[in-house]
Amino acid sequence: MDSLFIAWKYITYNRIKTMVLVACVTLITFLPFALQVLLDGSERQLMSRAVSTPLVIGAKGSAMDLVMNTLYFGDERPEAISMQAVNRIWDSDLALPIPMYTRFKARGYPIVGTTLDYFDFRGLNIESGRNLAVLGECVVGARAAEKLKLKPGDSLVSSPESLFDLAGVYPLKMKVVGVLAKSHTSDDLAVFVDLKTAWVIQGLGHGHQDITKLADPTLVLKRSGSNVAATAKLYHYTEISEKNIGSFHFHGNTDVYPISAVIAVPMDEKSGTILQGRYLAKNETQQILRPTEVIDGLLQNIFRIKNVLDAVVSVVALATILAIVLVFALSLRLRQREIQTIFKIGCSRLTIAKLLAAEILIIVVVSGVLCGFLLMVVNRFTNDIVRMLFIG
Repeated sequence: MDSLFIAWKYITYNRIKTMVLVACVTLITFLPFALQVLLDGSERQLMSRAVSTPLVIGAKGSAMDLVMNTLYFGDERPEAISMQAVNRIWDSDLALPIPMYTRFKARGYPIVGTTLDYFDFRGLNIESGRNLAVLGECVVGARAAEKLKLKPGDSLVSSPESLFDLAGVYPLKMKVVGVLAKSHTSDDLAVFVDLKTAWVIQGLGHGHQDITKLADPTLVLKRSGSNVAATAKLYHYTEISEKNIGSFHFHGNTDVYPISAVIAVPMDEKSGTILQGRYLAKNETQQILRPTEVIDGLLQNIFRIKNVLDAVVSVVALATILAIVLVFALSLRLRQREIQTIFKIGCSRLTIAKLLAAEILIIVVVSGVLCGFLLMVVNRFTNDIVRMLFIG
């Protein structure tokens, strides 16, 4: 106890040197454990979302882009497929198809076009307001609503894909009708709309004045019996309301309208296997994936990176330990007068060794406490950190 008391007095007197040593030991101890906690958290979140999604169907191409866009609404945009892919699954009677269209954003948050089946499939509940019912409505994830300060009754405008949109697609002002309860997944960061609303945002559907009643001749391109062709000057509504919702329409066959992917929920394991077999033809333009296999491959790459980081941390740790040994060695040389005084008052070499060991013990204990506190903080906010670093 006497050695600990004297060591404590010494290290508190030399505060700067002690703080530097404590910081070095804390960081070297904290980094590997924190990295492991974050990797475990990312694996847990990524795999839980992938495991709960049986099959994903999309255009042939990058499997990673397709899965990340469908499951986590990432910025990777796979090649679009048509609604015929949904009809194909319905006709097979093997699975429930859930179309997904993730292309646009609203104030930085992804707009996800889908059907009401998606909410049941993910087990999403409405915290306030109600679910989607009418064209032009949106339901906002819990985190997105919190960040954007939205509540039922507010409005949210879709962001244009580019500053100069030559196609004449205008931002759509959507009515927020509900806010989802927290699910601690990517759904918390999304804005959900009906597929037709997503197509309106793209410009495939629109609403405008009744062109048969136009009085301005500059808005009429051609009249032919009951048919009227309007010019590009015709004003298109940028908000869907009770007054103008009847004027919104889509041109052409909606079966060929685009979607990003289809989540297929098989009736049973056998149905899933049969469905997979139907996408193996050489001339097949679509691919069917098991997200667990794709995410498992991603995690393997992450752990390869971790091995490199572990090697780097190990080298840095060795260099830090050598630096700490050097600090203590130099400290001994500078404290020769103190040591001589200790000898003169009758203390042995063992007493000096005890004093040095006590100093090291105190530094290690303080570093351990700080490291434990930091790990508790990281563990407490693992989900948020993982979403920010790995999911976005």
